[in-house]
Order: sequence, then structure tokens, then C-alpha cells
Amino acid sequence: MASGFASDIAFTPAVKALQSRKGSRRAYAHMEQAGSWRTTITPELAAFIAEQRSVFLATANADGQPYIQHRGGPPGFLRVLDERTLAFVDFAGNRQFISTGNLSENPKAHLFLIDYRQRKRVKVWGEARTVEASDEWLARLMPDGYKASPEQVLLFTVAAWDANCPQHIPARFEAEDVLAALKAKEVRIADLEAELQALRAR
Repeated sequence: MASGFASDIAFTPAVKALQSRKGSRRAYAHMEQAGSWRTTITPELAAFIAEQRSVFLATANADGQPYIQHRGGPPGFLRVLDERTLAFVDFAGNRQFISTGNLSENPKAHLFLIDYRQRKRVKVWGEARTVEASDEWLARLMPDGYKASPEQVLLFTVAAWDANCPQHIPARFEAEDVLAALKAKEVRIADLEAELQALRAR
């Protein structure tokens, strides 16, 4: 990168020219001078990742044709291995192997994480590769008790990441979280009804 800014991975000359024409280049230039995007996984990002149940993986083949694939699992299925590396077990699915094929000829990849409950999204640029789902990798990465067949392991090397504002992200909640909240409410109502009945009995 000529300027040395981490955001140059996304802010190409064409993008910067468009930002200038649309009036946002000055603000992003200020961001760049203030430190640009992060290039390592911070404790805050690691904590956010540990809570996520899904991630979108973007790849492109040698011709530049993009492809986006969803991957999910229990919280913590996407693991932080070190300050530059993320990994997850790629579970068996429809066996099209589009992402894997793309990565075999173009390692550049992108991860998009969105948390509807917190109304937060994180974008991660980098490179990815797949490795065999060996016993060692599965012991390290396979979620405990999760009923899925491992196909392979995906390793993602972080080049840069950025967290977006919550604008336009709808507030949504996981079904199990809603059920837990409703159960707690039912218990509280039952307790209050019992207290009311006891007061009336007096």
C-alpha cells in the first residue's frame, strides 16, 4: 500500500475518487490520519466474535466472480487463534465447494459479522485457506456437543477490520433468548400472583 493505511485494502484509488466526488473523502482522510482501521484482533473484537452464531464468508474466483456463503454454529464456533488468525470448522453441507474452489485460486476473502441484538456489524478483510479437519484441529475447534459433520477447517488471516455504526440494522433476537426471557417473565408473574394470594389470605 503506497500510503500505508490499512483501509487502503478497501479504499482503492477508484473508491477514494468516488468519495471525493460524493463529499465523504475529507472525513475518511481524517480517519486515516487518526490511525485508520485495526490490523490485529483486539480483546473487544475477540469478545464480540465469541458471542456470534453466524458469519458470512465472501470469496471470488480467478475471474473476479464473487460468492457469499453463510456459516453458523453455537456461540464460539468462530475462534480467535491469535491476534491475526480466525478459524472455524467448515461443516458438511451441499458439497458444492464454491468457496473452497475460489480460495484455491484466489486467497483473498472477507468476513462479515452482524449482531442484530447489539445492532453491530464488523467487516474483516484478509486471506483464507482450508486445511484438513484433523483430530488435532477438531479437538481445538469443534464446538462441544454440536451435531454436525466436519468437512474441513478454514483459517482466516486478518489484514484489516472495521466496525460500522448501527444505522439501519433492525433489532432482532435469537429464538432461544426470547424463550428464556418469556420463561423468566412467567416465573416472575407466578411469584407475584403467589404473593398477592398470600396478602389476600391475610
